[in-house]
Amino acid sequence: MTAVIEVEKLTKSYGAKRGIVDVSLQVPEGEVFGFLGPNGAGKTTTIRILMALIRADGGSARIAGFECWRQSLDVKRLIGYVPGEPSLDPNLTGGQILEYFARLRGGVDKVYLQRLIQTFDLDTSRKFRQYSTGNKRKVVLIQAFMHRPRVLILDEPTSGLDPLNQQQFDGLVKEARDEGRTVFLSSHVLSEVEKTCTRVGIIREGRLVRVGGVHELKDIKRYEITISFGRQVPAARFEHLDGVVAVETLSNGSGVRLQMQGPADAVIKAAAQYPVISLTSYEPSLEDVFLRFYEQDGQAAREVARA
Repeated sequence: MTAVIEVEKLTKSYGAKRGIVDVSLQVPEGEVFGFLGPNGAGKTTTIRILMALIRADGGSARIAGFECWRQSLDVKRLIGYVPGEPSLDPNLTGGQILEYFARLRGGVDKVYLQRLIQTFDLDTSRKFRQYSTGNKRKVVLIQAFMHRPRVLILDEPTSGLDPLNQQQFDGLVKEARDEGRTVFLSSHVLSEVEKTCTRVGIIREGRLVRVGGVHELKDIKRYEITISFGRQVPAARFEHLDGVVAVETLSNGSGVRLQMQGPADAVIKAAAQYPVISLTSYEPSLEDVFLRFYEQDGQAAREVARA
């Protein structure tokens, strides 16, 4: 499948402040790609380079074959963009802002525009400065989607939205995906991308540390299995089984809580040798996975430093 977004060894330095270093990734057409990391990791810097709002110190960035900096007008014609911190004329109404952007685009489907306004329940008669944070976010989301762009670049797009509007946003992203359009979505909330993205990249301190499918990233997860038995069972029976990371004794020896990483086949077979009252498994959210990934990566870095 043809890559619509191509980033190769992209580097940007802010001197003493963190930028990005050698970021490389490709996003094929029709994919929803989640760009994940905590605040300050380098997500917005990468997106601003894609949008030609800042110039990279090194590397290259292309969208649909156009070089983002040299051919920025061609790139912008293809894109719907949501900035992380929108700054629009505070004296214009929401309707005037949307009309202005529609004219810049050479006109948009007014029926579709009205559908978006109704979807987000936006009062377009109020001035931008009178809007709450959530309503300001609705304005920039509508202007990004209203011309049905080939590529959507969304920087923390649901910041400030209530849960209902977040669901509406998820629906628009899925609709864009089903129509074969490409979405590049940055976030520090993993549950946000879990519902819509097919692949994710994790950026940490300016470096892309992992790219893979949402389910692939769960391979680094740890999960819990809690087993209650009809009699006391030695916890040592489970300590050295494949997939078991740690064992905790419960209920005076008639139960165990197992920290797991990997398949549970050996645990299930071992438990079946005893009278089992109940067995429960706790599946971590992607937030848990994300935090653990950072924790493991930081621990590895500290061990290298000590060595």
